[in-house]
Amino acid sequence: MPCHQPDGSGSPVLGAPNIAGMKEWYVEKQLEKFRDGIRGTHFSDVEGMRMRPMALSLPTDEDVKAVAHYVESLPPVRHASSLPGDPRAGAALYATCSACHGPNGAGNQDLGAPRIGGIDDWYLATQLRKFKRGVRGADSRDFDARLMRPMALTLADDDAVRNVVAYIGTLRP
Repeated sequence: MPCHQPDGSGSPVLGAPNIAGMKEWYVEKQLEKFRDGIRGTHFSDVEGMRMRPMALSLPTDEDVKAVAHYVESLPPVRHASSLPGDPRAGAALYATCSACHGPNGAGNQDLGAPRIGGIDDWYLATQLRKFKRGVRGADSRDFDARLMRPMALTLADDDAVRNVVAYIGTLRP
């Protein structure tokens, strides 16, 4: 995992998120989306286009499952906040998010909603912006992301994105 680092802690410089301890079901699903061309194909998704060949290097479903299992086995790593934002203003915005991601950001496999509590703020903000711009959530085969895109569009501007991400940073799943 050169981009995500041996401990899974990620690299903001490379746009590689902290994946340590991510749930196996979610990692498996995302690797399959990259492999199947559902993610990482939009011309402005530089990080996704970098990830797609990595997923394609996993030729079998068993390989994907093994990587996903390994990622979940890594001890979670929590980084300090790196973006400005007002968690109090973000709390009200998070009410919509909690319907799928839960009150503590733990996620919900049945809804396809990943854990977002404890995820790096820079990564969450980047993904919300990608959903807002249609870089994610535009592929008709990506049911979960198609549900997420309208939710991201409820965030009026970048201040709202930073505020909700600041609030998510206070959550302990």
